Amino acid sequence: MDANVEPIREPSGTVPILRSKMGLSPSPKRQQFGTLTRRWFLGECGVGLGAMALGALMSRDARAGSAANPLAVKPPHFPAKAKRVVYLFQAGAPSHLELFDSKPELAKRDGQLPPAELLKGYRAAFIKPNSALLGSKYGFRRYGQSGLELGELLPNIGALADDICVVRTMNTDAVNHAPAQILMNTGSQQFGRPSFGAWTIYGLGSENDDLPGYVVLTSAKGTSGGASNYGCGFLPTMYSGVPLRSTGDPVLYLSNPKGVDDAAQRSSLDLLKQLNGLAETQAGDPEIEARIQAYEMAYRLQSSAPELIDLSKEPQSILDLYGIKDIAKPGYARNCLLARRLLERGVRFVQLFHEAWDQHSGLTKMVKQNAEDTDRASAALVTDLKQRGLLDDTLVIWGGEFGRTPMVQGDNEGKGGTDGRDHHNRAFSIWLAGGGVRRGHSHGETDELGFNIARDPVHVHDLNATLLRLLGFDHERLTYRFQGRDYRLTDVHGKVVEGILA
Repeated sequence: MDANVEPIREPSGTVPILRSKMGLSPSPKRQQFGTLTRRWFLGECGVGLGAMALGALMSRDARAGSAANPLAVKPPHFPAKAKRVVYLFQAGAPSHLELFDSKPELAKRDGQLPPAELLKGYRAAFIKPNSALLGSKYGFRRYGQSGLELGELLPNIGALADDICVVRTMNTDAVNHAPAQILMNTGSQQFGRPSFGAWTIYGLGSENDDLPGYVVLTSAKGTSGGASNYGCGFLPTMYSGVPLRSTGDPVLYLSNPKGVDDAAQRSSLDLLKQLNGLAETQAGDPEIEARIQAYEMAYRLQSSAPELIDLSKEPQSILDLYGIKDIAKPGYARNCLLARRLLERGVRFVQLFHEAWDQHSGLTKMVKQNAEDTDRASAALVTDLKQRGLLDDTLVIWGGEFGRTPMVQGDNEGKGGTDGRDHHNRAFSIWLAGGGVRRGHSHGETDELGFNIARDPVHVHDLNATLLRLLGFDHERLTYRFQGRDYRLTDVHGKVVEGILA
């Protein structure tokens, strides 16, 4: 049975009817494969009811974009402030208490037990809630004319203080990495929902026919949430993020095998496209159209991808800006430069994953190392976009899946140290820059220990609603019908945070 078709359970003795997982019924020609379908029944036995229903579906699809090209550029609900996104996802959870949220009172109480009333109903991932408080390992400074306060470990991001908005009151439902990352990226802790990037491509389409609309770059190690962080869920596969490898061919099997020249490959693809087209006509499965698009995109990538990843023509001043000493060496800085190259070539959504921030121990050493690895290149990307006139309509997002506890993790876990922080979902920080974002601004405030939010909370759903607003969407109207229900990125939650908007 087709992987995209599932049986509806009918009373005993009736003919099985098939229903598409994409919300569309299969083609009437499915009957020639030995199974009667609802569309055949309505079309042949209902005096044209099937044709009427199909016409309505085709009308809906025509409004969503070109039937010949599902990735065609589509207008948002209203004029957008941003037309493209670069998401610098710092997986593992950076410590807001060392980088973004200065807490002098926490430093004063270092080594003391937290107030008992603070811990009522609190659940940490690993530590006992009554672990001692731990003051910040590093100091803070005020940067720019705005006087935005940031950690001393982020001098380059600090130099952009007047261009960024720091959100200090993020909060989430999840307390462990995989569900929290998936929630941050898809609006759900469960696998199988479309990512923010996939929703963006579904809503806006792509501006480049030779590169994917949504590209994923990974440094450090793979994320706990895996491909679900950039997947398409129940949306057609063409909206999924496409990972580009950091070594060898950017995409596996991009190079032709020996003995296959361009003419032979083109001929084979044309035949394959014809066969897939026949199958699509017979089956009415949107995934076949996605397959056709994927083959054609792979063919075009053979010429566009090598040029994209070749940094040899970048001026030395740009390589120095990002801190790149070896253009062939994979890493976060190289990915940031590749992100700029992708964005200026019309790629709609670029997401970098850098999972290195999970400091349950070795906090003093590793948070400094991680800051050194990411601060310069992150700031360089914003600066580079600004110099090229791209920042005003590019949305830049920097942040992880949650924060870190004000309490220490270490010797009470039998690890022989007092230099770590556990997961903390009640309050954490991210920063935004670019199209439509309020600049030189700090949004919200946590309590004196950085434990709870004191004012202006921003849940993950609220953030996603706000990001969609910047892209020109009403988050309640950007929906996709699946299994009889209209789904959206923010599920049944979320409100736009006006204080973040310019």
